[in-house]
Amino acid sequence: MTTKVKQATDEAAALPESPSQIHMTLQGKGGVGKSMISSFLAQYLITHNRPVTCIDTDPVNDTLSGYGALNARRLDLLQGNQINTRNFDTMIELLVSEDASVVVDNGAASFLPLTSYMLENGVADLLAASRRQLVVHTVVTGGQAIMDTLTGFDQLARQLPESAQMVVWLNEYFGDIVADGKSFEEMKAYHLNRHRLKGLVKIKRYTSETFGKDMEMMLDRKLTFDEAVSSPDFGLMAKQRLTMMKRDIFNQIALVV
Repeated sequence: MTTKVKQATDEAAALPESPSQIHMTLQGKGGVGKSMISSFLAQYLITHNRPVTCIDTDPVNDTLSGYGALNARRLDLLQGNQINTRNFDTMIELLVSEDASVVVDNGAASFLPLTSYMLENGVADLLAASRRQLVVHTVVTGGQAIMDTLTGFDQLARQLPESAQMVVWLNEYFGDIVADGKSFEEMKAYHLNRHRLKGLVKIKRYTSETFGKDMEMMLDRKLTFDEAVSSPDFGLMAKQRLTMMKRDIFNQIALVV
């Protein structure tokens, strides 16, 4: 065995068995639950004793950084409508060097410039070469935003390189995810891109006066599930319902992270 081959073999053996994950929430439509999803991901990782760093890049709503328990770092990626390349480069260096899983919450306003910059600069492949697995989480929701979010999912699936994995969150808060009588898994966008998907996570449309109100109160106050369940502001049954929702969502996350 030559010296160079032995060195390469030794370096490969020294690499971790599986790459650390960078979870990035991307969707061009605003108000569909991206920050909520980012918070659920971070909470899941923390609950399972996995070190996590949270980054909030939303230039309009600092929702994720509003969760005190998540200790998210705020990073402004936009100057006007343009990417702040210095801050973007800082973020990428952080993603590569951080000895933890990373959850990045991105707003609708910076969706196009951020995704364009990532594609132009080969960020997913760079992360893969650095033993960091990029997992893009995108949202498809019911109601009036269904077509916009389907288009956003389809565009991401077609544009992202194979080195990036994808997870689709089906958010039923605004209504059933049905178009022309077809569920998401019967739609053309899903069939064309399902080979890109690591999995699906469904956020059910809970009863508005019970589960829905409890979830809304928790989100409005920017509390984690554990904080809400420990809070005296939530009654016994509200805490039971939140515990049930946490269990359902976390069991689904376990299948895709």
